Order: sequence, then C-alpha cells, then structure tokens
Amino acid sequence: QVQLVESGGGLVQAGDSLRLSCAASGRTVSFYHMAWFRQAPGNERAFVAAITWGGNIEHYSDSAKGRFHVSIDNVKYMVYLQMNNLKPEDTADYYCAASHDSRPLFPFKAEFWGQGTQVTVSP
Repeated sequence: QVQLVESGGGLVQAGDSLRLSCAASGRTVSFYHMAWFRQAPGNERAFVAAITWGGNIEHYSDSAKGRFHVSIDNVKYMVYLQMNNLKPEDTADYYCAASHDSRPLFPFKAEFWGQGTQVTVSP
C-alpha cells in the first residue's frame, strides 16, 4: 500500500507560480513511479507529469511542458510539482498518484491516489 497526501494548493493570479507537494509513504513506496494529474470541473482527470522514483526520467503533458516541472526528493519521500506562469485554465484539483515501477512511466496507470489539492487561478 502507498499513501499519498498533497498540499500546497490555493488561489493565485494568472502569471503567478505555485509549488504543490505530495508526501508519499508506505513500505514499498520506493518501487513506484510518481505522477500528478488534474481534474477541472466537468472534465475527466488528466495526466500532467510523471517521474521515476530515482528522478532520472520525467514525462509531461503538452499543456505542462515548459511551464511545469516535476521533481522528487527520494530521501524525504516527497514529490513536487512546480507550476510557473499559471493560467486560468490550470484551475483544477491536482492529484498525486503512484504506479508500480514494473509498469512503463507513460502512459501512467495509477494504482494509488491522494485526496487532491485545489488550485484556482484568477484572470
């Protein structure tokens, strides 16, 4: 079992930056890839970014490339999503997810989810 707890969401203005954090725990958590997804009101949950536990491989959605950066501190068991130049269309609930590393990093097949953190970007 893997437990994931997100934090860092909030209300920001367009053009601002925000860093989301995900605290990962569980006896076997180091055997998991980690990812961020988001779900805007009325939309399906969508992939944002993923990273291997070792931090050596990253993958981004087209909307995240160039503005978002995923990172991992595998000593502190923390995963981060740095979001820059935020836009109103980035408004969503953001979820941390884990997928066993026997699976490919992408497409990311989440097995465990956090509870989500809300990000609202005003114009």
